[in-house]
Amino acid sequence: MKLKRALALMLAGVMVTASLAGCGGGADTGSGDTAAPETNAEETADTDASADDPYAAYAGTTISVAAIETAYGSDMWTKVCEAFTAETGIEVQLTTDKNLEDVIGPSMQGGEYPDVVHLATGREAGLTEQFIKDNLIADITDVLSMTVPGEDVKVSDKIAGGFTETSLTNPYNDGKTYLAPMFYSPCGLFYNAGLLEEKGWTVPTTWDEMWELGDKAAEEGISLFTYPTTGYFDAFFYALMYSAGGPEFFEAATHYEEGVWDTEEAKTCFDIVTKLASYTNPVTPAQANDQDFTQNQQLVLDNKAIFMPNGTWIVGEMAEAPRADGFEWGMTALPAVSEGGDQYSYTWFEQCWVPAGATNQDAAKLFISFLYSDTACQLFAEAGAVQPVLGISDTLTGDNQLFYSIYDNGAKAAMGNFAAFNAIPGIEVRKSFFDPVNSLVSGGITEQDWIDGVKAASDQMRANLK
Repeated sequence: MKLKRALALMLAGVMVTASLAGCGGGADTGSGDTAAPETNAEETADTDASADDPYAAYAGTTISVAAIETAYGSDMWTKVCEAFTAETGIEVQLTTDKNLEDVIGPSMQGGEYPDVVHLATGREAGLTEQFIKDNLIADITDVLSMTVPGEDVKVSDKIAGGFTETSLTNPYNDGKTYLAPMFYSPCGLFYNAGLLEEKGWTVPTTWDEMWELGDKAAEEGISLFTYPTTGYFDAFFYALMYSAGGPEFFEAATHYEEGVWDTEEAKTCFDIVTKLASYTNPVTPAQANDQDFTQNQQLVLDNKAIFMPNGTWIVGEMAEAPRADGFEWGMTALPAVSEGGDQYSYTWFEQCWVPAGATNQDAAKLFISFLYSDTACQLFAEAGAVQPVLGISDTLTGDNQLFYSIYDNGAKAAMGNFAAFNAIPGIEVRKSFFDPVNSLVSGGITEQDWIDGVKAASDQMRANLK
């Protein structure tokens, strides 16, 4: 597969070179004295057109955009692509699908790449992670210095601070940006605020209080916890690592520092997740997959579980689902490890990128720059997708206003993820770190089994760091 990709990249380069050569030869088709004035006149006309139209160089260009269809739907992408075409004249062939990997994967294996891909890390298929590991994602650092189409500001002036300075956008730690930050969401524990009010229960601010609530709920046949899939433990575990040891521990752990999983901070994280597994609704593991995950989310709406890790998209995702009387969305940061400790909410965001083998990389970068325009941000926001741009929270209403104010109410923001490493057969972050939670809940493994697996995988990841 990797050889096919490499050949595709080489062929793409040859095709571009041949295309440029063809254009150069085409300019010298005349002979005699009459040909030169015609060519000069055309060049002058082109120059004038370029002065009036900053996108004249892209005349006749069509780019392909592949975007994952999530709870936000696909209509917003259609509208944004149409707005981009209206602004630049560049046509867009749009592909959206809930299982995007299955749609674009086969053609990419054959060397045919979309020009722009909107597909976040952390998905079960791990396609984006594979492209990162194989160095098949283009450097888009120059997008930050580009002027947003239709506006007079640069992209870097619009994106909120911190979003282009994490391993989620700079996976190789080389000072360059490879993935553009997209729709962001404060992640935390979502629950039915109506249930807690009805029972007279308060939202836990420490894990000790969480266990106390779990015991009370169990007496009434309600589980304390559930989760959609184990993939949702990435944001959960990142925030937990910050809570247990702060940014220093998070940095050491996510870069697989030798001995990091033997520290007290690591033990705290493992102990909390293992104990939480014992409070988890027992049907959760069987439904924790990309087809049935909404059934686990339904457990919260039906008051069969109190908390679940999730992001702000949950509201739209479950908008048509039945729910208990008096249901009202609530969201809280992870409880503090000890009284007076910090509570953290992970800031999860999606990513948009350009395959290194894409044919129209310059036009693709222009498209990405447009995604931060006021026009695009408004179209996305109408569907519930919030771009990480300055001042966006001032435009939000309803549940989103509640969710995005979590950092105004005492929670600290956690950001970042595990560092990229060269491909290792059978070794993935999700498989090694988070998927075992299913077996913890079902009783298939012990906490020590989980820890041993994490340490073994971490050793290999450290040895293969990019």
